[in-house]
Amino acid sequence: MQFRLIKKDKTTGARRGTLTTPHGVIETPIFMPVGTHAAMKAMTPAQVKECGAQIILANTYHLHLRPGESLVEKAGGLHSFMAWDRPILTDSGGFQVFSLPNKRITEDGAYFKHEITGEEVFLDPAKAIAIQEALGADIIMAFDECIPYPCDKQYAAQSTRKTLRWAEQCKKAQTRKDQALFGIVQGSTFSDLREMCAKEMVAMDFPGYAIGGVSVGEGLELLKKVVAMTAPFLPENKPRYLMGVGLPEDILESVERGMDMFDCVIPTRYARSATLFTNRGRIRLTHKNYRRDFYPIDPNCDCYACRNFSRAYLHHLFNANEVLSAVLASIHNVHFYMNMMAEIRISIEEDRFAEYKRVFLEGYLKGK
Repeated sequence: MQFRLIKKDKTTGARRGTLTTPHGVIETPIFMPVGTHAAMKAMTPAQVKECGAQIILANTYHLHLRPGESLVEKAGGLHSFMAWDRPILTDSGGFQVFSLPNKRITEDGAYFKHEITGEEVFLDPAKAIAIQEALGADIIMAFDECIPYPCDKQYAAQSTRKTLRWAEQCKKAQTRKDQALFGIVQGSTFSDLREMCAKEMVAMDFPGYAIGGVSVGEGLELLKKVVAMTAPFLPENKPRYLMGVGLPEDILESVERGMDMFDCVIPTRYARSATLFTNRGRIRLTHKNYRRDFYPIDPNCDCYACRNFSRAYLHHLFNANEVLSAVLASIHNVHFYMNMMAEIRISIEEDRFAEYKRVFLEGYLKGK
């Protein structure tokens, strides 16, 4: 994997780059839609591509439980299994494990109950890497402990040290050279822990770095502070990934602070509950106001849903509980995110990111 920094915005920390992987080049900053079970909910791979997605995520924890990484490996890896020929990133399963009830975390790894069979499962750094190598994604993540918010500093410090030890073990366990292993910086909301973790993670010389432990309930203001206190300690010549983010305003604030990659389930999750993104904020298409509204979801959007269908039609589909409602809404939301990221990249190239962010949020938050 190769990362090339093409341009830095003159007035902010926003960056424009390219990330070359075995399955194609990714233009950054980029948003990565999430296909938890090796599938985008309510969308075919062709539809995801048409929306402009360059890379998608799959979930190590869920794929380990079902259908199992050995089956995926026999199918030729995730790319073949899910018929996606562009880059894929798999997370380590850390976030999912640590959000489970009744898990037991030790210095060596985590014990948790199999959500299908009820059996006890143990996951440690070596196992997380072995699973991801069998899945065959282009970018894989180190196994970390996701620190809950809020937490006391003593716990955060112990946990951050554990994440660093596990990162070293992940590096030692990696055998495939065609996968880029990213280290994850933890430290909760404590600036000295974030700095320490970032510096020690960088000393291990990973090909890319992620900021983890955000989007766990800390809110936008703390999110901005965490990114601002961490990003300066990450190398300029490697990609920076903010995990689990998020809403358009979160992404814009984080791009301004030097982040390159983002992921979240929000576009498709919101779509399935009839919440759609527009340049004038979010709209809820089950509201009675849309029953006779024959405008597109967003008059300025050229996605398949907006080119062909009205708000009234989607209002009807949602009320009738038709599967097509989730399909069309998901297409629109994913397209909205991909289009926003394309506009962000152009604004950085033209040294006007701050102006783009101001104008975008002016319209978006006004309607919200």
